[in-house]
Amino acid sequence: MAKPAGRSAHSKPQSKRAKRGRPASPVASAGARAKRSAERRGAILAAALDEFAARGFAATRLDDVARRAGVAKGTIYLHFADKETLFEELVRMELSPVVGALESASHAGIPLRQVTDQLIEVFVREIFETRRKDVIRLVLTEGPRFPKLAEFYYREVVSRAMGAMRSILRRAYERGELKTDALVNFPQLLPAPGIVAVIWSGLFDRFEPLDVRAMMRAHFDVLLGHGSGK
Repeated sequence: MAKPAGRSAHSKPQSKRAKRGRPASPVASAGARAKRSAERRGAILAAALDEFAARGFAATRLDDVARRAGVAKGTIYLHFADKETLFEELVRMELSPVVGALESASHAGIPLRQVTDQLIEVFVREIFETRRKDVIRLVLTEGPRFPKLAEFYYREVVSRAMGAMRSILRRAYERGELKTDALVNFPQLLPAPGIVAVIWSGLFDRFEPLDVRAMMRAHFDVLLGHGSGK
């Protein structure tokens, strides 16, 4: 009678303990968790911008933000206390780097006309051609109904930008690049065409597209005098 097939008498018995992979170090695990958390946070902020831009601040629900981000609603509260905090972080994330660049330029001491040329390029590339203009448009439309949001935007963006521009314009006036100190007193005149461009793009661009660079150059030519500072 044939013997049933079995282990050869010469084969080595397998170890009872299964081979296991080396456990991840605590540092690696913490790093992976931090990466996943950052990715979820980024997805929530991107989804919030989409929802705010489509519905406005008042009509946006955190349920919709969560659904668009692909996370549970409770996950949002792990990162943001409420909808207002989420909006504030969106403003800080999108616009603080641009304001920071302007603040850096205020210490450079370069001619005013060179500053305005850089201002045009930064505005067009970093704001007008990106979703950042949607954030500005949201503040313009929602700020009157939500004064706390307007106050936050003023503190985090407007006041810092005005301070940097006043510093730039004051130095230009002291160097003789400006005939009067009107712009030092009213630096709001400098970014005015940017606000016009944001409003125009949302309302009238489909009827009459606006060449933002050309409009801003024309504005600075009129404001500073053609060829001023060159």
